Amino acid sequence: MKADITPQEYEAFKKFLQDACGILLGDNKQYLVKSRLRRILEEHEVSGITDLLNRMQRPGRSSLRETVIDAMTTNETLWFRDNHPFRILNEKLLPEFAERKAAGSLRIWSAACSTGQEPYSIAMVVDEYRRMRPGKLRDVRITATDISKSVLDVARRGEYEMLAIGRGLSPERQKAFFAASPNGGWQIKPQIKSMVEFKELNLLERYMFGKFDVVFCRNVLIYFSAELKRDILTRIHATLNPGGYLILGSSESLNGLPDLYEMVQCQPGIIYRKK
Repeated sequence: MKADITPQEYEAFKKFLQDACGILLGDNKQYLVKSRLRRILEEHEVSGITDLLNRMQRPGRSSLRETVIDAMTTNETLWFRDNHPFRILNEKLLPEFAERKAAGSLRIWSAACSTGQEPYSIAMVVDEYRRMRPGKLRDVRITATDISKSVLDVARRGEYEMLAIGRGLSPERQKAFFAASPNGGWQIKPQIKSMVEFKELNLLERYMFGKFDVVFCRNVLIYFSAELKRDILTRIHATLNPGGYLILGSSESLNGLPDLYEMVQCQPGIIYRKK
């Protein structure tokens, strides 16, 4: 890859990425593009961004396009990231739905789930809750989605290296929910893995794959324009059951949509209830 990305090339790549998956790169992020694409350009013997954009437009190059999108959308993630959403789930939402739903069913969507830490963390909280309250919420299903096929493959395997296990997971939960695998990693146990179904999804799509009681859409909307963010939040509202909840990242807010959601203060933490 050549040393510099010209302003024209950067603007063209920004447009490609936003059209493909909604992510809006900020100004002066050329270093991020270079670092994430360097290996891809070397492997495909691509001379630079202009050459890359041209090749992705050719027939039969969808795999290259997917590889580029994967590289630009894959982010580090943690177990029980930010903690408050999982405390709120355990202390407020699960007891509320246990009383509300006579059949004991609960549907949760983890959007932009990356390599699976968030949906599996949700499943662990549910498992802990049910152990303390036998017979409650017997039917809990978690749908986890991401645009990246490669991270979904990791999530579906449910096997993690020790370095990944140590990011936010307590020794007690590691012992309770993981077993050592023959190759030196840690495999999530079946009772947690079976609770989660992983699906490929671009948040720009007109998705309709069910109704949910709780939607986790955390630390992803910050990458979208205000217009796309509003569109996504409106479509999430349509997937929520009456009285369902939306949980955003700690640095994210609705910035409007008072006709769709009402804010619920959880001290600490804020979630949003469907109107």
